[in-house]
Amino acid sequence: MTITITAFENSPDGGKGLARDMRVRWALEEVGAPYDVRLVSFKAMREPAHLALQPFGQIPTYQEGDLALFESGAIVLHIAERHTGLLPVDADARARAITWMFAALSTIEPPIVERFVAAYVERDRSWHDERLLLVDERIRKRLGELSRRLGEADWLDGAFSAGDLMMVSVLQRIRSSGILDEYPNLSAYVARGEARPAYQRAFADQLAVFKAASSR
Repeated sequence: MTITITAFENSPDGGKGLARDMRVRWALEEVGAPYDVRLVSFKAMREPAHLALQPFGQIPTYQEGDLALFESGAIVLHIAERHTGLLPVDADARARAITWMFAALSTIEPPIVERFVAAYVERDRSWHDERLLLVDERIRKRLGELSRRLGEADWLDGAFSAGDLMMVSVLQRIRSSGILDEYPNLSAYVARGEARPAYQRAFADQLAVFKAASSR
């Protein structure tokens, strides 16, 4: 059965690889699973056909036969469990890799997303500057903790896993703020993830979509 995922027809990330379909593309490339991409417009994302797949009107979605999934973390976990290459064989190591997936999405990503809201949605509010400082403080606390845990290791727990894939994709979202540069080992960690051939293939495919949309 062919795997089909959805992605932005015209991504708001400016071709930087930050849209969350990138995580799914990367995972599929890592495990060598062929897939199709169905592009959706912002209008289509609010229509019944898409809402039947993603009740919150977001991307990505994943379809394989009668199975339909949404939420990038759940999709990546499904891919990792169905294919070899993203989760260790050892049961304990496998559980730790999944734990890191949850840590990326539940502990590291929330304050980063909050910063985007503060920086772009709330920037005209009188309390914007103070709020941004508080959010950045929370981000630095989490990144400091993550930096200490990673240390000089290449990956979070032995070999590269789905936990690293999710963590790298989350850390990319804070890079433009300059905060990530304060943690050289985390910057190097992200660079290692981006250097993986599977990431490069996924990024090239996503970027091609953005360039095609921009040229119209």
